Amino acid sequence: MCGRFTLTVDPEELQKQFGLAQPPPAGLAPRYNIAPSQAVAVVANEPERKLEFFQWGLIPSWAKDPKIGNKLINARAETLAEKPAFRAALKRRRCLVVADGFYEWKKLDGRKQPMYIHLKDGRPFAFAGLWEVWRSPQDELFKTCTIITTEPNALLEGIHNRMPAILPPESYDLWLAPGDQAADAVLPLLRPYNPADMRAVAVSSRVNSPTTDSPELVLPLAV
Repeated sequence: MCGRFTLTVDPEELQKQFGLAQPPPAGLAPRYNIAPSQAVAVVANEPERKLEFFQWGLIPSWAKDPKIGNKLINARAETLAEKPAFRAALKRRRCLVVADGFYEWKKLDGRKQPMYIHLKDGRPFAFAGLWEVWRSPQDELFKTCTIITTEPNALLEGIHNRMPAILPPESYDLWLAPGDQAADAVLPLLRPYNPADMRAVAVSSRVNSPTTDSPELVLPLAV
């Protein structure tokens, strides 16, 4: 699964990396411990490629209770085309969830050791995501999203049995194509990322608390 991640890079770098039509919105501050239900930076498959903030935790348009979003922070790639909560979004509402690292917890000597995973070159990347618009009984509109997970690569398999589906830049155009796409056209993009390009380090257990958000969280533990 993916339950926490980071986004700390310069907004100008994000504009270049993701081919944004305009600079990211003001107020995009470094985040070192992004958690479910919070606002996350998203590039949706809309005609203009721009960075927006969606709530993390997908609320399907047909949902009666928005609390369902608490259970839909992740979506398994293998079942997207069959699950009622995801199949319409897979066809019509795909997005990139922008990040530069994420956390997983490794079982070690009877405890869970937080691990920080990122690309070796430090550049930002994108999780494959799905998004929806939910209308509340008060007629308020909420844009929400989920992060897709897949099987772990060789680096992650010793840490967790799932990993977020990270899309390489050459896949962005297809994943973000506006309008309908057949499942067979986009599902092959959701594969484990190349482990040779990734690094995992043990970090402080302070990240366990979603209220803690500071640069120290991503520093490797002293050996």
